Amino acid sequence: MSWFESFVLGLVQGLTEFLPISSSAHLRLTAAFAGWQDPGAAFTAITQIGTEAAVIIYFRKDIGRIISTWSRSLFNRELRHDHDAQMGWLVIVGSIPIGVLGITLKDAIEGPFRDLRLIATTLIVMGVVLGIADRLAARDETGGRHRAAKQRKTLTDLSVKDGLLYGVCQAMALIPGVSRSGATISGGLLMGYTRESAARYSFLLAIPAVLASGVYELKDAGQGHVSWGPTVFATIIAFVVGYAVIAWFMKFISNKSFMPFVIYRILLGIALFALVAAGTLSPHAGELAG
Repeated sequence: MSWFESFVLGLVQGLTEFLPISSSAHLRLTAAFAGWQDPGAAFTAITQIGTEAAVIIYFRKDIGRIISTWSRSLFNRELRHDHDAQMGWLVIVGSIPIGVLGITLKDAIEGPFRDLRLIATTLIVMGVVLGIADRLAARDETGGRHRAAKQRKTLTDLSVKDGLLYGVCQAMALIPGVSRSGATISGGLLMGYTRESAARYSFLLAIPAVLASGVYELKDAGQGHVSWGPTVFATIIAFVVGYAVIAWFMKFISNKSFMPFVIYRILLGIALFALVAAGTLSPHAGELAG
């Protein structure tokens, strides 16, 4: 991998990690369209450490408060009913599904799941799901001619059951094209949470899973066509760009719809299917290139 490739892929990772459009799919597609070799699951997982570092810094006050209260609650019973202490446990519980499935499906994640036809399918299907979830949220927030607006849940209403359901949604993002934020935010909206609450828990929930995945894949870094230097460079680029994107995204969702992302996902999926069907792009483009 050249330094230029690592710069572009790091930029793509930072731009797409927090948006509900799938960063892993865009890394895969960028390499395929450019005629580069697929950077692989290890490269993707490691560069995500950069974007998660951006999450940690952006939410540093929330994270510090949660860790502090959760740690103290282990020895102080009175703190166990505190919302921050409960959030600590809920993040742990919600991380279980992706941890189990990530190890179980490792070979599929690095192989069959990277087929461009599957990516096109997940882009479209999850786009439709996100659109439905967004529409339901908008209906509750605005009400209608014959119904009053409905109060949606916030993170103070988060239960163990909902935390696990969030975790299952996050685990779906092991398939490129699903999108970690897209799946968890859609799940949150369908469970009745506000857009801001769904996004905030989605980002907090991703921290343990992404960091664990990145550390686990470190053993494979520097192998094949992707060396350590470009990987680290791409991770730094992803961090800088990712921080700017998450700051913008949290402001965007406070009063905007997810429909632009829904339309983009569906159009990209259709275009990808068309290119593969026409023979312009191989379903395994990039796997043997370079």
